[in-house]
Amino acid sequence: MTFPVVGMVGGGQLARMTHEAGIPLGIRFKLLSDTPQDSAAQVVSDVVIGDYRDLDTLREFARGCDVITFDHEHVPTEHLRALEADGIPVRPGPDALVHAQDKGVMRARLDAIGVPCPRHRIVSDPQDVAAFAAEGDGFPVVLKTVRGGYDGKGVWVVDSEEEAADPFKAGVPVLAEEKVDFLRELAANVVRSPHGQAVAYPVVESRQVGGVCDTVIAPAPDLDEDLAVRASEMALNIAKELGVVGHLAVELFQTRDGRILVNELAMRPHNSGHWSMDGAVTSQFANHVRAVLDLPLGDPRPRAGWTVMVNVLGGDFPDMYSAYLHCMARDPQLKIHMYGKDVKPGRKVGHVNTYGDDLDDVLERARHAAGYLRGTITE
Repeated sequence: MTFPVVGMVGGGQLARMTHEAGIPLGIRFKLLSDTPQDSAAQVVSDVVIGDYRDLDTLREFARGCDVITFDHEHVPTEHLRALEADGIPVRPGPDALVHAQDKGVMRARLDAIGVPCPRHRIVSDPQDVAAFAAEGDGFPVVLKTVRGGYDGKGVWVVDSEEEAADPFKAGVPVLAEEKVDFLRELAANVVRSPHGQAVAYPVVESRQVGGVCDTVIAPAPDLDEDLAVRASEMALNIAKELGVVGHLAVELFQTRDGRILVNELAMRPHNSGHWSMDGAVTSQFANHVRAVLDLPLGDPRPRAGWTVMVNVLGGDFPDMYSAYLHCMARDPQLKIHMYGKDVKPGRKVGHVNTYGDDLDDVLERARHAAGYLRGTITE
């Protein structure tokens, strides 16, 4: 029996965990990684070291792969079109992926299909930013470079025309958005296969610290059922209209007046879905593998009343392994997922998952474990 080869572009932790999900199915992975030290390159046996921005490298890498997928959205769109022209399945394809690569394209498309978003438009200079602010409720205004931003990078909140100069120094178009008065951030995670089967995970609450995801609670507590259904239906509709194959994360604002607005899209496994590794019948990673291979999708339902994921960020104590004794002894149900990265302050180096029927208890256990691994909690 011949098992397929999934070509994964990008060697980060998302690739590492996607590879892990394919192992029980006998799925073979081939990895295009920047360096041999990258998170996934440490565990995948077939690794090509090269630049994903070089078309010849991509073409050579794709030989022998049954499908190409990604752990980031940065591969040039025209390169993906060239791979498709060569007859190589690319999932998600360039027509879909461009909406996660370019925030301007994404906003225009969501407008066209009637998806609610914050007020926005492309701006040309600081004076245009001031004009955009004046068209609404004034400053502050959120500015985003249309390409390349993640984890708070490429995003500015400006309070005046004078503060609006920095985003234009990158030399790429800048998107201006209203600063939404939101109650909290939510995420709707869905997975869609090439033949149109789709599943939706419970809508989660995502809590940010310094522009970086810190905590995810599944399902989002105290979320009105009608609003949860609306968010899931919106995500499923976006996946269908954009032709997404694989995992789609729709990051949302829940406003104080009861609306939901789309903030960002990610067409790959996503931090807001990491809870599913231990808290769902089928994880986001397993379903992404199934989707790109056009296998029947797995059950996304939760296994417990509550699952909490907390990211483990690097701190001043690089020897995290020594913290395992305390964390595992204190909480035998704790699930630790480390990414094989060098520990640097503020860097995502892993995450923990906890689950149970008492949300306060589940939250406390996850926060304690993540804090102890980082070294900010010592007892």
